[in-house]
Amino acid sequence: MVEQIYLIRHGETVWSLGGQHTGRTDIALTARGEAQARRVGEGLRALQFSNVLVSPLQRARRTCELAGLSAGAQVDERLMEWDYGQYEGLTSAQIQQRQARWDVFRDGCPGGESPAQVSARADGVLMRLRALDGRVAIFSHGHFLRSLAVRWIELPILHGRNFGLAAGAVSLLGYEHRSLDEPAIELWNATTDQ
Repeated sequence: MVEQIYLIRHGETVWSLGGQHTGRTDIALTARGEAQARRVGEGLRALQFSNVLVSPLQRARRTCELAGLSAGAQVDERLMEWDYGQYEGLTSAQIQQRQARWDVFRDGCPGGESPAQVSARADGVLMRLRALDGRVAIFSHGHFLRSLAVRWIELPILHGRNFGLAAGAVSLLGYEHRSLDEPAIELWNATTDQ
């Protein structure tokens, strides 16, 4: 049985700093993002992980590497960020000029993924996780990790909009009373940034 799942959002990028939606564009961490990744590693140093899973995008892989967990890490394509399609690189304000009251968790992205597609992808990752044992670390992206967390606690993907997640944040999924029937979010959006 998987005991705990640590969700680690990659460190800061130029686009995350500017509020731009960064789906499949493969951009590097900023110097601050690299420092965030090292601090994540310091916080996780005492833990032993049975499995480490990482998105193939360099911002997640570099965060995993700087956190000291890349040895034996497995790349999983399903951990990639939401495909923002025509909204790639735009801020929410820019998108809402095109589509008033837009919400990725409700509306998805033209030319990209729908909420149903991301929900199905998250459910596929959860099936893999439930087949593992021990403690697992996942290095991925903001909107996808929010989707994964709400699906873990059996909520519709729409509720992902209620969980903010900062660059370089660590969250923890587990169980209430160590019962498989009671999946829980044990920690959310913990950062070392001041």
